[in-house]
Amino acid sequence: MEIRETANQFYIEENGEKIARIDFLPSEENGTKSIKVTHTVVDEAHGGKGLGKKLVHKVAEYARKNDIKIIPECWYAKRVLEKDEKYKDLIIG
Repeated sequence: MEIRETANQFYIEENGEKIARIDFLPSEENGTKSIKVTHTVVDEAHGGKGLGKKLVHKVAEYARKNDIKIIPECWYAKRVLEKDEKYKDLIIG
């Protein structure tokens, strides 16, 4: 399944329907460019397939590539990022 991008969102589609998405907003904290991850949503029928985790990892890759930090307001994104050592340096807030 391919992860696609629109303004302030990464998502996964199946048969033309969004089945999972992660929403974020550009932000700046004390002069540091960042994004606030506000929601991670997976369609109930697709729960347990790791789609939410894939989307959180995609946001982390995006942040690293663009040299920005992540403010994980979404509890799920925060948990995934904090559990993975390679993403801990991206978290602020």
